[in-house]
Amino acid sequence: MTVVATVGNVLVWAVWVLAAFACLGSGVAVVSFSNPFYSALALIGNLGSLAVLYLLLSSEFVAAAQVLVYAGAVMVMFLFVIAYVDPRLESPWAGGPGWQAIGAVLAAAALLVEIIVVIGLNADGSLAHSHDVGGTFGSPGYIGRLFLTDHLLAFEITSIVLLVAAIGGVILGSHSRRSEEGVAPL
Repeated sequence: MTVVATVGNVLVWAVWVLAAFACLGSGVAVVSFSNPFYSALALIGNLGSLAVLYLLLSSEFVAAAQVLVYAGAVMVMFLFVIAYVDPRLESPWAGGPGWQAIGAVLAAAALLVEIIVVIGLNADGSLAHSHDVGGTFGSPGYIGRLFLTDHLLAFEITSIVLLVAAIGGVILGSHSRRSEEGVAPL
């Protein structure tokens, strides 16, 4: 029986390592591809590998929601907006990194250092010990209660941001199409 448990642990670790590297690789691909369509496809791969990691954490509902809501519905909307804006009209990036790219890298590095410091100060060795979570943790009712009570504002702000992004994509797309046809933009 210990051989079966050992093989199971090795399999879980192998799946975790593959999913973690797929998540990291697709995340790097999202920000490094110059074509936004390929970046969106890489983001779908990232969301799928996150769903695998959620499955390894025994959070089946969150994994299913990750695939259905984010990799399914939201990414279809992103791909529709990207196709509508027509990225072929954009001029290719030329030259070295601009001040925005350098600022983004510096901001990301500062954020990473801040996260590491906060986790290090608040951990107090508790990360080495497992904690008992209730049987309802991760269930649809538990997640729904959190969304509609403690995190309602963040949940609604996220939906508004996605709506504004979709409207902005449509406006940008109609602006570029009118410029292309010789009609004065709005």
